[in-house]
Amino acid sequence: MTLLESIRTPEDVKKLEPERIETLTGEIREFLLSAVSRTGGHLGPNLGVVELTVALHRVFESPREPVLFDTGHQSYVHKILTGRRDFSALRRQGGMSGYPSRAESEHDFIENSHASTVLSYADGLAKAQDLRGETGSCVAAVIGDGALTGGMAWEALNNIAEGRNRRVVIVVNDNGRSYSPTMGGLADHLASLRMTQGYEHALDLAKTALNHAPVVGQPLYEALHGVKKGLKDAIQPQMMFEDLGLKYVGPIDGHDEQTVERALRRARDYGGPVIVHCLTQKGKGYAPAENHTVDQFHGPGPFDVETGEQQAKPGLKWTKVFGEEMVKLGAERSDLVAITAAMMHPTGLAPFAEAYPERTYDVGIAEQHATTSATGLAMGGLHPVVALYSTFLNRCFDQILMDTALHRQGVTFCLDRSGVTGDDGPSHNGMWDLSVLNVVPGLRMAVPRDATRMRQLLREAVAVEDAPTVLRYPKTAVPEDIPTLEKVGDMDVLRRSPDEGNSQDLLLVAVGWMAEVCCDVADRMADHGIGVTVVDPRWVKPVPEELVAEAAGHRVAAVVEDNGKVGAVGDAVARSLRDAEMDIPVRTFGVPQEFPEHGKREYLLAEMELTAQDIARKLTETVSRYAERELESDESMRNY
Repeated sequence: MTLLESIRTPEDVKKLEPERIETLTGEIREFLLSAVSRTGGHLGPNLGVVELTVALHRVFESPREPVLFDTGHQSYVHKILTGRRDFSALRRQGGMSGYPSRAESEHDFIENSHASTVLSYADGLAKAQDLRGETGSCVAAVIGDGALTGGMAWEALNNIAEGRNRRVVIVVNDNGRSYSPTMGGLADHLASLRMTQGYEHALDLAKTALNHAPVVGQPLYEALHGVKKGLKDAIQPQMMFEDLGLKYVGPIDGHDEQTVERALRRARDYGGPVIVHCLTQKGKGYAPAENHTVDQFHGPGPFDVETGEQQAKPGLKWTKVFGEEMVKLGAERSDLVAITAAMMHPTGLAPFAEAYPERTYDVGIAEQHATTSATGLAMGGLHPVVALYSTFLNRCFDQILMDTALHRQGVTFCLDRSGVTGDDGPSHNGMWDLSVLNVVPGLRMAVPRDATRMRQLLREAVAVEDAPTVLRYPKTAVPEDIPTLEKVGDMDVLRRSPDEGNSQDLLLVAVGWMAEVCCDVADRMADHGIGVTVVDPRWVKPVPEELVAEAAGHRVAAVVEDNGKVGAVGDAVARSLRDAEMDIPVRTFGVPQEFPEHGKREYLLAEMELTAQDIARKLTETVSRYAERELESDESMRNY
């Protein structure tokens, strides 16, 4: 039995003699490389927190004393130390989540995988401990330097500092990166702290000042001034935290477990809020993960441990199409600028940043600020493109509504990873944007079905200067182009059954990349003699007038979308038909209004009955039912 195999609970970690810790951390790294190389997952962040996580579980009494992780993608080591070593189905249906999960363990308090939230959870938990009289308990919260760029983290720090006697230990896991190098003034501040090795460094500077003071002829106060200056230069950077009322410890080597453990014990016993600043290296112990400058090993797919080579994912990616078209647009329009929230490479903006660095802004993990800053850029005569993951758009809804849309500013939001994404679990599915944005006055939304439409719609979106525009696209490979049968205004007709003098049975509205499924549905239904018209509105908000007019010649309308069903395109189409006083039933097919578990997208769509076979079966039944009702009604009229 290896040492790691003997660890089933945090108590087992606490019992280890200090000299055995290095063996344990080595085995953990070997385990992570072996497991994640087979399944894919977040490797770099977890290799960087091995010693830190071991120290946390040797000091704190989890679960009585919550150990919380911001974002949560660095929680694999925590899972291992709390009895979860089955990584065989990591992030797959029926397997272990890639983030903390309350359903998995009592040691997981929060399921967040959105950054900058953990300090607010810690503040609330510490207040609850205080009110319950649990004076001996503490809350430990790990937050990265990247997550500290988010405004919510600083709102929480402001409140934590108020509770002078509340025992909150904030561990800043400082590796200088989130997905890519941390940007902004805070990054510069932490960098200055990294360069400052605490009081030892201060004393070295003071000693240097004294050694350079002449023995004869120089007043003593000048030498003392040198000492004072040396101490001030060395210690001053930490004052930002201490001015808030937070005790600061560090910076310390986050890969020296015993040093981290001693610092955490002092912080836990302090009796008030403390920041422990740990310097770590993302990907520690695995050269390919340490050396990659663009973080291919932040969340790799399966890879070869020996070479670091990752398995190539087949097919053209939507992100790549977006990135290429942005570079072309940048060459054509000097007013086009790009904004990202700490995700330059994942959102595909890196080529634009390389071509036009002076027109690219990485604002850190701060989607709210990104939105309002983009609005200011638009007010200044530029056209900003804000590239985000769809799930992170949730955070800046208020700014889109009250800052961008209210002022009728031309800002384009490009939402990567829209729809059902799968592996990263409930917090990462981009299934909300069509619903929440439908209520924003004046905002226009487009959904491309293929690469050609992606390029067209991006160009159309950035041409709008008097309203916010939104373009959403998924994580999957781009399907083959689906040609347009005919144009009706801005709407594309993709399929139309032969007209034999009778009205068509079904108008099938395909939202974006669901067009491939809808065309399959139409072919299946045609085999049963059912007439189907498939349309792709391209712009889904507002609902095109042409779509409403097209519906007039059909018995039933249906909408298929990769979004939560409530308040999305299906509801908008139904409302438009009601407003036009058209008595046409509308069926909507979309994501159930729940939090889908992690798993492969194909599996989840099948579970939701969003396959062509399921949809065709249900719509065949629907059309048949309404056709029978019409026959019954006609028969009643004849008898009458």
